[in-house]
Amino acid sequence: MIDLLIEPGTWRGFLTLWGALYLVLLSIYFGLGSILVLISKLHPERQIQTVKRSSRDLKDILQSLVALISISFYVSFGIFAQASGWTLLAAVDTTVLSFIAFLVLSFLLYDTWFYWGHRALHTPLLYRFHELHHRSITPTTWSNNNDSFVGATIEQGYFLVLPFVLPVPPEVIIVHKLYDQVTGMISHCGFEYFAGKGARAPWPGLCTVFHDQHHSNFRCNYGNTFSLWDRLCGTMHPKYDDRVLYFENVSTKDKGAESVVSK
Repeated sequence: MIDLLIEPGTWRGFLTLWGALYLVLLSIYFGLGSILVLISKLHPERQIQTVKRSSRDLKDILQSLVALISISFYVSFGIFAQASGWTLLAAVDTTVLSFIAFLVLSFLLYDTWFYWGHRALHTPLLYRFHELHHRSITPTTWSNNNDSFVGATIEQGYFLVLPFVLPVPPEVIIVHKLYDQVTGMISHCGFEYFAGKGARAPWPGLCTVFHDQHHSNFRCNYGNTFSLWDRLCGTMHPKYDDRVLYFENVSTKDKGAESVVSK
C-alpha cells in the first residue's frame, strides 16, 4: 500500500512521505492540543498538580515544531527504506492477524526501548539533552514534543530502527506512531480523564497521572505504554496507584452527578 503512495528508492518519494507525516503530526498536535486545553478548562477538578501551571506554552510549541521534524524523519525514513528494499527483511503482507500481532509486539518493544532510553537520559552523562523537556515541572499538552534533537532521537529513534530489523508492515509503524502522538499529548495534559482499574496494579496500563508524576518527581515512572518495567525495576512512584484510585473516584462522582441531573 505504501508503495502506491510514494516512489520507493527516489528522494522525491521520501520527501513526500516525510512532509505528509509531518503535517499529520502537526495536525494532531494543534488539533488534539486545543481540544484538551478546552476540556481542561471545563474540568478544573481533574487537575493533577495543585501548583501553578507552566507559562512556557509558546516556548514548548516552538521547540515542538522543530522536534517533530526529526521525529517524522525517523518514521518516514524507516518506512521508505523498507519499501525501497534497503532493510534486512521485507515487510510481511498486511492482514488482520499480522497487523494485530505486530502492533502488540511493537507496543511491547517500544515500551522497553523507551524505558531504558529514558532512564539513560536521566543519567549525569545525558541529562543535559533531556533537561529542556523537564523545564515543565507542571506539564501541559504542548510539552509533549518539547525536546532536544538528541533527546528526541533516543526516545523516537525506535521507529527508524524497527523496520530495519523486523518485517513489520508499514501500516503498523504509522498507526503506532499516531497512537504514540495522541497518548503522549494526553499524558502531558496535566488533567486526569482515564483513571480506571486497568491503569493500576495488578494491571500494566497507564493514565495521565503516571507521566505527570515523572515530571514532578524526575526519578520515577520512566515507561511509556505500560508500567511493567517500572514495577519490575522499582522505579514506580510509591503513590501512583493511590492517585489513580483517587481520580477513579472523582470520575465516579462526576457520573453520579450527571445521573442526578438527567433525572
